[in-house]
Amino acid sequence: MKKLFTNVIVSPIKAIGRGVVKPFQSKYEVVCTTYQVIPGLPVSKNEQKHAFERGASVKAKEFYTKVVSSDMTKTMAPVEVQLRKIYIGGRTIEQAEFGPVQHLKSLNKGKKKK
Repeated sequence: MKKLFTNVIVSPIKAIGRGVVKPFQSKYEVVCTTYQVIPGLPVSKNEQKHAFERGASVKAKEFYTKVVSSDMTKTMAPVEVQLRKIYIGGRTIEQAEFGPVQHLKSLNKGKKKK
């Protein structure tokens, strides 16, 4: 009988605790950057972001794993996939690169517009 009453009291307290803590948790996003190379033109890039709500680290990690393991991602042009944690500033947790991404980034840095 004692256990019955503790569950009734504890579950609303846990719900209130989750409601209080959630605004202070981090947001997550998966960023997929595709680089396009056309001879004679600067390297262009296309970013696609998939944002997740606060505290959804498990869902974001699962989605990141699906994107990285996808055959489509591996066969596309040079691609960079990042799992980012955003609280105050963005921070990259995990990163995967397919193709010569670092080389293309260095080409872009050398050809800045004036």
